Amino acid sequence: MKFPNLNEEKKLWKKGFKVVAGLDEAGRGPLAGPVVAAAVVVDFNAKIFDKNFGVRDSKKLSKKQREKFYKILTNHPQIEWGIGIVSEKVIDKINILEATKLAMKKAVKKLNPDFLLLDGNFKIHCACLPAGRRQKPIVKGDAKVFSIS
Repeated sequence: MKFPNLNEEKKLWKKGFKVVAGLDEAGRGPLAGPVVAAAVVVDFNAKIFDKNFGVRDSKKLSKKQREKFYKILTNHPQIEWGIGIVSEKVIDKINILEATKLAMKKAVKKLNPDFLLLDGNFKIHCACLPAGRRQKPIVKGDAKVFSIS
């Protein structure tokens, strides 16, 4: 099985981008509750992630595996992360795509990234990304990119 890797992040680190954030959402499909987005930044000096230890799209993990990775990733000193949540009431007002983008903006706000890697085929636009900040949408990025998965 092929796992997500740091290839995209490494390319950007070599270009001088030090704070690369991966963004993905959960809850967009069922439309039954809030949409939640997570942003993850892996320190460009992190050598521990050269060999993936089984992280992949959370939908493909068991509950036990998700809990294990949650503990590892949220407590690791070389990983920063943010969460954004948008309620179903807001979704009803602005639509699910715009709510997803809003959740992503909230997730990335405190991380101050140089570059965003987004799971999907869209970009986000917000004041939290100063002029010159770049983004790359990657379809099925959660299966390809470590910081998105």
